[in-house]
Amino acid sequence: MPTCSRNERSAPAVVDTGVRRARGAVARLGLALVFLPLGSGCGDGRVGQPAVDADAAERVRTALVTSTGGVAETGTDAAATGTGWGTLKGRFVFAGTPADAKTLAVDKDTEVCSKDGVKLLDRSLLVDPSSKGLANVVVFVRKSSRVKEAEPPATPVVFDQKQCEFITPVFAARVGQSIDVHNSDPVGHNTNIAGTSFNQLIPAGDGTLFKPEAETGMPTMVTCNIHPWMKAYVVFRKDGYVGVSATDGSFTIPDLPAGEMLEFQVWHERSTGPNGALGLAKPDLKWTPKGRFQVKIEADEVKDIGTLEVPASALGG
Repeated sequence: MPTCSRNERSAPAVVDTGVRRARGAVARLGLALVFLPLGSGCGDGRVGQPAVDADAAERVRTALVTSTGGVAETGTDAAATGTGWGTLKGRFVFAGTPADAKTLAVDKDTEVCSKDGVKLLDRSLLVDPSSKGLANVVVFVRKSSRVKEAEPPATPVVFDQKQCEFITPVFAARVGQSIDVHNSDPVGHNTNIAGTSFNQLIPAGDGTLFKPEAETGMPTMVTCNIHPWMKAYVVFRKDGYVGVSATDGSFTIPDLPAGEMLEFQVWHERSTGPNGALGLAKPDLKWTPKGRFQVKIEADEVKDIGTLEVPASALGG
């Protein structure tokens, strides 16, 4: 019968530094390391101290090491395992008949703002009469592990104002991308982008460039301090994974990281959800009242989540 000394029975298995780190990380993630029993031959009949399977622990450690060389911790990003890129598309339609748009109260610079007697209308709910497409729904990725294009586009986004209206009621841009805040009117406008440092007078027929330095989270409001009825919304995202639905309600977000579950945020100006979050009854997408849904896209896939009906009640009637 094999024998072992008292010291041999009580001494813990020796684990190298890399394995100890992997074991700690795995424990925090609630995983189990693989153990191998020692021989059952100690003379007092007690079970031998378990020893770590170093090869298995090393494989786990390698899987948890991030691209910067650290070990993944709970609440941080694990190393991305997906490869390639895919596209998400869909279409929002309004389920019902929208009420007539209200006329805005224009009481300044009427010779420009109400030129030829044209009335300005509330554009917070734009529904295409023929297709029922719902415009200006914002969809963006809340968090992703990879970005295909690391640098923001060099081409500025044009944000113009004409006849005392913002031409684009809702638009998106990347952090660090230039915004050409332009004024095509013969009168000045003071353009104020909430949550940023931009609050400037834009002279008649002039413009200026603005580069956002931080994400906005949900879309933020843009106003004109001179003409208080003027209103628009903008969303700035670092990765650029954001889409705004067109007149027919369609949206497309290309070059998304494939092979991982992505959570998207959906917003509309008129939504009754918190901070404009648009909640829909779509259990297949795990859609929540906070306006979030989840999708996994395979490499080179164009994933169409189909037609998404938005009830009038979700937009305040």
